Amino acid sequence: MRDRGSSEGRNRRGGKNLAFLALVAYLFYVAGSYLVLYLSRVREYFADYFAAETTGNPNALARALVKIAFGIVQEGEREQDEETRRRSTRLLEGMRALGIYDAKAAGTVGTAYRLASDPSQVGRVFLWDLFNPWAWWMELNSTHPLTGKRVRALATYAEQLDLPVEFDMASVVAQGKQLNRQQLYGSFLLDMLLLNAEWLRAILGMGLGIPALQAGSYGMFAGLALAGASLGLLLKMPGMYPSLENPPALTVLKALSNPYTSPLRGLPMQLQGRVIGRGNPGYRFGADLKFQDETGMMFLRYVSRFGPLGNFLFGSRQAAGLIGKEGTVVGWFRWGVAPYLDLSRFQSRYGEVVTSHPPFGQAVQVALGLLGVLLLMAFSPF
Repeated sequence: MRDRGSSEGRNRRGGKNLAFLALVAYLFYVAGSYLVLYLSRVREYFADYFAAETTGNPNALARALVKIAFGIVQEGEREQDEETRRRSTRLLEGMRALGIYDAKAAGTVGTAYRLASDPSQVGRVFLWDLFNPWAWWMELNSTHPLTGKRVRALATYAEQLDLPVEFDMASVVAQGKQLNRQQLYGSFLLDMLLLNAEWLRAILGMGLGIPALQAGSYGMFAGLALAGASLGLLLKMPGMYPSLENPPALTVLKALSNPYTSPLRGLPMQLQGRVIGRGNPGYRFGADLKFQDETGMMFLRYVSRFGPLGNFLFGSRQAAGLIGKEGTVVGWFRWGVAPYLDLSRFQSRYGEVVTSHPPFGQAVQVALGLLGVLLLMAFSPF
């Protein structure tokens, strides 16, 4: 009996040591990943500096950074055959590997530059990069510096060489200093917590379920964790999808120039323009679309009531028929890795209506989660 008790004690201590080592290894992995991302961003700044010194023309590099992605997107839009679209998509995605740009952000800024044809207007797009606290979080998880910061560095190099500046970043910075700091930072921490509410509440549920786990009630433990995740998802829905009654009519450039947007809080809006292609050119089953007005291009995220299967069916049967049609889109604008619109409704000039249901899909997840909680609780010993 004594030997068996001591053996069980050693096994418990061994299990705790392994768990501790696993936790330490994971923390080192996370820290190492962020270090690699930081070094990658530093490398891009050094590459820009080297190019500016070698060519003596940092303005040309700034223009190239803004225009290069558009040149590739333009090829895909001008040529209608699928092979050209696939080739242009591969080139655009290759911008990341070449260290030139993040593919999604490049397409947005490049299109805005071409259509606005005014560097001062494009400069307002960089306000988000330079002053929004969410920009810091996005850059922290990116291999590339934010566009506005790279262009600002190149503008500094141009000033040092006594050259006229292509993008007047000093004016952009001056505009940024006039922004409402309370509006920028006041709700950032709360929004960060809400954005990750399902994970935080799942962790809280697991904490509350530790006594049940120790008592051997694994179903109770899982149920509390699932309940926390479901309630967290429900908690952030009002901020993500506010009412679309009488949404303001905006332009793409005006939406992109709003420095207060975030990945969480959807900005209700409507756009007048034309569907110009799929969100992922060359992928025939993709449900997302690209929409263009007189000032720029916006990605539209389509969400079916029937989940991934519904998205697939829409992409394979309906999406191609919308390309080239003019009309109005209504939805929630938000800025994630790249800015996009959560589509609610597209109405063509001739009355054709296509609806998308981002809140519905999230509500279904909440309902299924709570149903799972009831089942787990019902079959778990108390």
